Amino acid sequence: MSYPPPVYRGDGGEVRAWFRHVDTPAELVRPDGGAAAFLATGAQTEGRFGLYRWDMSAEPGGAQPHFHRTFSESFFVLAGSVELTDGTGWRPAEPGEFAYVPEGGIHGFRNVSGEPASLLILFAPGAPREAYFEGLLAMAEGRWEPTHDELNAFLEEHDNIYV
Repeated sequence: MSYPPPVYRGDGGEVRAWFRHVDTPAELVRPDGGAAAFLATGAQTEGRFGLYRWDMSAEPGGAQPHFHRTFSESFFVLAGSVELTDGTGWRPAEPGEFAYVPEGGIHGFRNVSGEPASLLILFAPGAPREAYFEGLLAMAEGRWEPTHDELNAFLEEHDNIYV
């Protein structure tokens, strides 16, 4: 393993960093009180990664087992207790625990604790997940009730293959 080739070739560095304040409201708020904060989108990182905070309410919910063909996904538990699966079974995950899922790896997460929970979710490279999350919200709010074929097309478009 070695460092990748240089991307920046200047000598003095540049003022290019950006900051998201802790008080910035989440971009999406679900009817159950859960929320998704777009901390760093693939567009903002020039496709390098996407980083999202996924806050779950006390209501049961999450993502059932699935995989992605085009990007990896990582999870870091910030608060509460969630369950993660690697396709062989569900295991509890507490704050500070981490999971990495390479392309093609079966995974899922859920909150069945009865208490709020929060995850950081990292996608690499930075796929445009915002439209996927917005579609999930539209379904949760009842603004979009896709047919079976529409749902399958939506999942395929966003590289979510459920198992």
